[in-house]
Formats: sequence, C-alpha cells, structure tokens
Amino acid sequence: MKRLEVAVFFGGCSPEYSVSLESASAVIKNLDTAKYHPVPVGITKNGDWFYYTGETERILDDTWKDDKASCIPAAISPNRSERCLLLFSQGVQKLPLDVAFPVLHGKNGEDGTIQGILALADIPLAGCGVLASALCMDKERAHRLVAAAGVRVPRSYVLQAGAQSQKVQQLAQLIGYPLFVKPVKAGSSYGITRVCEPEQLDHAVTLAFHYDDEVIMEEAIEGFEVGCAVLGTDELVTGEVDEIELSGGFFDFTEKYTLKTSAIHVPARISPYQAEAVKQTAVTIYRALGCSGFARVDSFLTPDGEIVFNEVNTIPGFTEHSRYPGMMQAAGYSFAQVLEQIIELAVSGNG
Repeated sequence: MKRLEVAVFFGGCSPEYSVSLESASAVIKNLDTAKYHPVPVGITKNGDWFYYTGETERILDDTWKDDKASCIPAAISPNRSERCLLLFSQGVQKLPLDVAFPVLHGKNGEDGTIQGILALADIPLAGCGVLASALCMDKERAHRLVAAAGVRVPRSYVLQAGAQSQKVQQLAQLIGYPLFVKPVKAGSSYGITRVCEPEQLDHAVTLAFHYDDEVIMEEAIEGFEVGCAVLGTDELVTGEVDEIELSGGFFDFTEKYTLKTSAIHVPARISPYQAEAVKQTAVTIYRALGCSGFARVDSFLTPDGEIVFNEVNTIPGFTEHSRYPGMMQAAGYSFAQVLEQIIELAVSGNG
C-alpha cells in the first residue's frame, strides 16, 4: 500500500512559534509510518518556508533552521493539477502531497491564512477550513455566532485602536470588575490580563494592542473552565470533558505550558449529566462556527451549572500531554489513532 505524503507545517510567523514546534514534533513522531510519510515544512519567525529533512529533535529544540543542509527553500504550488510542494534546489523540483496537516498555532496559521493557500492549491486539509479557522480566531465574531445559536457568552465590548481612556473606563464599568482584556485575534493567552480595578485597565489595553488591532473587554465568568475535544465533520465524536483547576489568577501562558500551580483533570470532576451537557454544547458551538476535522471547544461551568462559551481552538496543542489528545485518550483513542482519523477525514473530503 502506497504511503500518503503528509505535509506537516510547523513554526510560523506568530508569537506562538515555539508552541508549534512542540506540537508538530509530537505529530511527526506519532504518525504511523507504515501508512504515512511525513513531509515537514518549517516556517521561520520571519515567514520563510523550508522543506526540512533533518532530525525531528532539532525541530523541538529550534535548531532545525540552523541545519542548512536539511533546509530546502519551498512553497506550495498554486496549480490545482499538481498538488505539490515546490523545492527550490538545483532548479525546481516537485514533491507531490496527498494531504496537508498545519500544526501552526495563532496568527498566520490557525486563522485561515494557510488554509486559504491549501484550498487554492486543492490540497486536502486536515482540520478546519478557511472560514471556520478565521471565525474561531476572532473572539468577538465567534461569540456573536455562538450567541445566535443559543449558547450564553460573556458580556463584552470591542475597542479599536485609538480608543479614549475615558470611554474605555466607562465600558469597563458597564461590564463590572473583575474583567478580562484580550486581543481579539490571538492565542495561548498572549496579551491577556485579568483586571481587578480601574487603575490596571489602561496598561492591560496597551498590552493587548501589541498583539492585535482590536481588543475585547470581557466579563469574568464565575466558575471554572471545561474543555471538550471534538473530532469529525458529518458524524462527530467527542472526547471526555476536562477541567482546569486553578489555585488563583487565570490560565495564562505559563500555566498552560508548565502547570506550576494549576491542574487538569480528565475526566472533569463533574456529574455525568453535566459532562453530557458540556459535550452537547460543544457540538452546538462546533456546528455553529462551521468547524470540520477537529477542534477543542472551551467553555466555563458556573456554580449554578450554566455553560458559558469561551473559545474554540481549531489547532489546539498537540503534544502527547496536551489537552486535546488527553481528552481523546480518555475516550479510548490513542494519539496515533486520533492523527489517523484526522488525516483520513481530510483525504476522504470530510476534513
């Protein structure tokens, strides 16, 4: 049986570059090499593309780009009849691709940009398409659609660049403290601040604008965060619900990737009835935003048992210890099986 050529994109011109290296390394290592041949495509922080032929460990420690002999300048061919990676070494060579698996977190990867390139080239895509990727990256517009689907979302206001401090303070008073200030389009908690008093607000807004040209001020929801892994397009499978236990503050970048003072419980320490409600709500959100292939849906569970939408990660963390694989493993799917399902959905046209 011919092995499928799977382009695994990693790195990226994004603040989440380092996170992508960890996820992509794990994906490459866990692909069933009897069925799939990984084609690593590295994108530097400056946005340069390379076909990488070296050791996977060098992706993990970010020395891959220093291995010049293993980095061939590359680009996706826009010709739909070719479905290939163009390699610019001793002329132009063509490396056929059967499927593309972007493992790029945040801007210029998770936001519909690379999905658009792949759609133009007619290369089967593992994961969400252009529209769903763009919508899920945009917190404000995702919240509007999810609210229209009947799911509660936090109260919020969006700020444009140049917003006057007095107006910002007035909007914050309407929301109430504590509140969160976030870039509208960013991930991994970059640029997010929990604001407990008016004196902290201006600094928080300035920080958020470093990551995006729109900023959202959002109600802090009482309770705790629960996540649900969703797999599929027409027929959906959900993983076990997980729960984030915090000792204080919020699930910022440090806590997400070190768990210094927090813990993740899989399954979540909630009743079977609540877990089923979280899963069904996740499916509603997944459908409302047009997701396909896979995504992680994050919500809050209030003390009264109400589910409040937080966000959808269309390319969630994909290390062996990340939340998405952990939830699917708790539901009986190994990491390799999850990757196989995602790729097969793409190849069959249901990605």
